[in-house]
Amino acid sequence: MTDWITSPENWAFVLIAVPMVFAAFRAVTSPNVVHSVLFLVVALAASAALFLLLGAEFVAWTVVLVYIGAIIVLFLFGIMITRAPLGVETELSHSNQTKLGAAIVSGALFALITVTTIQGFGDAEVTASPTRTVEIGESIFQRFVIPFEVVSVVLLAALIGGIVLARRDPVEGDEAERSAMGSAQSANLTAEGGEA
Repeated sequence: MTDWITSPENWAFVLIAVPMVFAAFRAVTSPNVVHSVLFLVVALAASAALFLLLGAEFVAWTVVLVYIGAIIVLFLFGIMITRAPLGVETELSHSNQTKLGAAIVSGALFALITVTTIQGFGDAEVTASPTRTVEIGESIFQRFVIPFEVVSVVLLAALIGGIVLARRDPVEGDEAERSAMGSAQSANLTAEGGEA
């Protein structure tokens, strides 16, 4: 136990992991959608910091660029485009029984992963050398350049599809109703001006 306390890596892990767990919990339990997204940003940033501690710098910067820089922005754009309700919505919120069931399943899954990891590795010390980003970049852009480009096209198609689904073109009836309302308002204004 003394070795654990004197190790600076362990204290760095604790300083990153505690805010990450809190932010992840608030991302799930916050009633405001925008607050949930912002807590998710904190949790993802902390996970990127943990990857840096493990020497996986490519994965860390991928989390920052892809998840925080793109997916979170996409969430916020989706909220703004669809005008989703920001507070508690009774029609969309789950009952307490559903939340309790989800919490039980999540706890059981966490226990299963923990027990399996302990049984698989035990007290064995895992020694791994850090993976340099240069090596991964050469592998992606030499051997796997075509799948990389295909994935980017698929993501672009998904973004365009989301915009098309969220966009609402005006219907002819809506335009006629809008023009009628505008002419009625202008008639009211001219009548009020004549009375004055």
